[in-house]
Amino acid sequence: MARIFIISNRVAVPNSGNHPGGLEVVLKATLRKHPCVWLGWSGEVNAKPRTQTILQDDNEYIVTDLKPEDFDEYYNGFANRVLWPIFHYRLDLAEFSRRDLSGYLRVNDHFADELVKVLGPEDIVWVHDYHLIPLAKALRARGLKNRIGFFLHIPLPPPEILTAMPNHETLIPSLGDYDLVGFQTDGDAANFARYLAKELGTPSHISLRLGSGDRAMRIGTFPVGIETRHFSRLAGKSIRTKMVQQVLHSIPGALMIGVDRLDYSKGITARLDAYERFLAAYPEWHGKITYLQITPKSRSAIKEYADMEAAVNSAAGRINGAYSDASWAPVRYVNRAYSRTALAGLYRAARVGLVTPMRDGMNLVAKEYVAAQDPEDPGVLILSRFAGAADEFRDALLVNPYDPDAVGAAIARAMAMPLAERKQRHADLYATLLQNDISKWGDRFLKALAPRDKAAAAREAQALRDFIAPTGPATIAPAGPPTTRQ
Repeated sequence: MARIFIISNRVAVPNSGNHPGGLEVVLKATLRKHPCVWLGWSGEVNAKPRTQTILQDDNEYIVTDLKPEDFDEYYNGFANRVLWPIFHYRLDLAEFSRRDLSGYLRVNDHFADELVKVLGPEDIVWVHDYHLIPLAKALRARGLKNRIGFFLHIPLPPPEILTAMPNHETLIPSLGDYDLVGFQTDGDAANFARYLAKELGTPSHISLRLGSGDRAMRIGTFPVGIETRHFSRLAGKSIRTKMVQQVLHSIPGALMIGVDRLDYSKGITARLDAYERFLAAYPEWHGKITYLQITPKSRSAIKEYADMEAAVNSAAGRINGAYSDASWAPVRYVNRAYSRTALAGLYRAARVGLVTPMRDGMNLVAKEYVAAQDPEDPGVLILSRFAGAADEFRDALLVNPYDPDAVGAAIARAMAMPLAERKQRHADLYATLLQNDISKWGDRFLKALAPRDKAAAAREAQALRDFIAPTGPATIAPAGPPTTRQ
């Protein structure tokens, strides 16, 4: 029987306490429905790395250690100092070195070596995220002809930005060794098609052939969702927990919540600036709203993240210093992680959800906030137009995170919004969530990855040609060339 091999940077082994972001939640339905093997980094760094196989239920988890130089060059280096900032439109923060690129390719080769030991000829391979872009190329070089799909969980910028990355002409076209490349939004898919058209001269629609022989690489859009009904039930129970009730009893007025990793893509300092503008422009809300920002630390060893932590602390302190009184502090800033159960209750309790990343692949916090609301008295979602979720959530209050006055005005509008309007907006957003529930996401991708007959391929090609036509230049200009570290 053919198995599904899931390959990602980190592996979430059940009952191990190892939780690599939201990937475990996203893949839960696939792991439940199909026999899977999940392969990736163990999270351990050792001079003498080892690879282990762990059996849980009907699935296998293969975890492999990294050497210290691999961790520095592949993970802290190329993945997080080059790909992460560039893919989030921040060329000014990218630091390229050939050593880090070599480490990145070396770890992808290591994952390929581990995979070929256990992969059968009929097995399907599903690779996740920017850490493993060249993995299919490494597997093809080892003679594998399996169906291999790739899904990018973060944004993909336009070719005007991608082409500023050193060695882009080698790395980005290596996605052509996959059978299916999936993105969160139509805009990301269009950016990839435009890159291929500009750099390789392919047709500027998203049905094309790359590589050798008859194997076709196809592009698709697969927006990630959440377990909508489950999360809604969880929120209804969690709001009654002691912790959530203590929070509610300790604040005057309404709660506004933001939940983000400490990352420059999330726009936390700009969000605090916008809240400060709101407090200055709408003094009638003083003492009637408390903004809770939950921000677990992330990648603290990287200088940009340490600098950002200091900036966020400073902004929160400045706002509280200017506006607090003995009975009210306008900002609560918390640097720790909370369980999904606790967050579900806090989301349900919050009158406003403030989700304003500068750029995001999807942003599941926005979807969880909507799912958590009481339909009879729902809160209001304020959402950045540059989050992937904005493509689906047209009934949120969409804002430009670069415009603090506009975000401040949206906070005032959300606080004053009548119940009837809140209920209608929430009903429409919740219906959208149900249409794209995560329970269907994995099967949708895997069905698209399966071999197609010629008639189906022809119909798909025509639909995709109609979907994306050649577009003009991107409107967002790069901030500057990436710096180079020797």
